[in-house]
Amino acid sequence: MQLSVVVPVLNEAGNIEPLLVEVQRVLDGRYDFEVLYVDDGSRDATASELETARRRHPWLRVVTHRRTCGQSAALRTGVMAARGRWIATLDGDGQNDPEDIPRLLDVAGDMVAAGQPALVTGYRTRRQDSALKRVSSRLANAVRGRLLGDATPDTGCGLKVFARADFLTLPYFDHMHRFLPALFLRAGGRVTSVEVNHRQRQRGRSKYGTLDRLLAGVVDLLGVMWLQRRACLAESTESGDALE
Repeated sequence: MQLSVVVPVLNEAGNIEPLLVEVQRVLDGRYDFEVLYVDDGSRDATASELETARRRHPWLRVVTHRRTCGQSAALRTGVMAARGRWIATLDGDGQNDPEDIPRLLDVAGDMVAAGQPALVTGYRTRRQDSALKRVSSRLANAVRGRLLGDATPDTGCGLKVFARADFLTLPYFDHMHRFLPALFLRAGGRVTSVEVNHRQRQRGRSKYGTLDRLLAGVVDLLGVMWLQRRACLAESTESGDALE
């Protein structure tokens, strides 16, 4: 299978079918694909809507967490269960535009020709969020970029493309999804940002507040800096002369 679209969701009733219809319109007939929703312990009608959608769309698979574990855990669950060589991630709120997936896939394919792990991440240049969220994200990205050197203007964009095998080699920790560019660079990979469309949320509410993201982000940032300092990327060759 070429592509698995992984969508972590928490209490996104009303957003399930509209996003699936869009994904099908963009990908059907173009790729051998599946869509894998990970329900992270939703308490609304998300589970029932996913079950109805699963009967309607044979390419849809659903994995459910018994309790809410967080977006990073849901992302990892989805990637581990995926069958595709390539992973495209989307937020379940409909703000990411599936029309951008093929473009990011093309860029990723060009990058892997160099034989390195590749991450292509969306860059929401015209974010359709509140002024407070835009300002706080811009500040967080600036601080993160300065300290981690990840050269990524929008690490929080939910639309990303990478190879499944490359992701599974990365160290896992809670909130790791916010630091994927730095983790790919630490693994010797390449990271590219591509401008993508961003849309207003039509249904439901955001699950993240400004203060909780800030407090968790500071602790995680220090942890990633620790990982970077202890990374060792060594070039090796194999020859007929074995070590004695």
